[in-house]
Amino acid sequence: MENCIFCKIIAGEIPSAKVYEDDDMLIIKDINPQADVHYLLLPKEHYANIVEMTDAQAQTLAGCIKKLSAMVDELGLKDGFRLVSNKGKHGCQSVEHLHIHILGGSQLSENMA
Repeated sequence: MENCIFCKIIAGEIPSAKVYEDDDMLIIKDINPQADVHYLLLPKEHYANIVEMTDAQAQTLAGCIKKLSAMVDELGLKDGFRLVSNKGKHGCQSVEHLHIHILGGSQLSENMA
């Protein structure tokens, strides 16, 4: 998508703190961390949110999450983590490219989402 900041990060047009990359996803450090460890999982294919993805995109996203589960130790998440995907204005989605917040590194608040 032409004006999508995450598409530009994925394309290498905007620098980011890459943590992991493969054919399906990019994991970067969040520039405004809300936890000791805060990453963003960005599917490389652009779609606005979890509601608008196709069945094929859902399958790819499931594979991305499965890969993430194999990397918890190296990402500093071995004691637990939270995954968050915001949808729409009321869900506080700030970028219209599906992304998953990965939060961890210490005890998270029950109210934190």
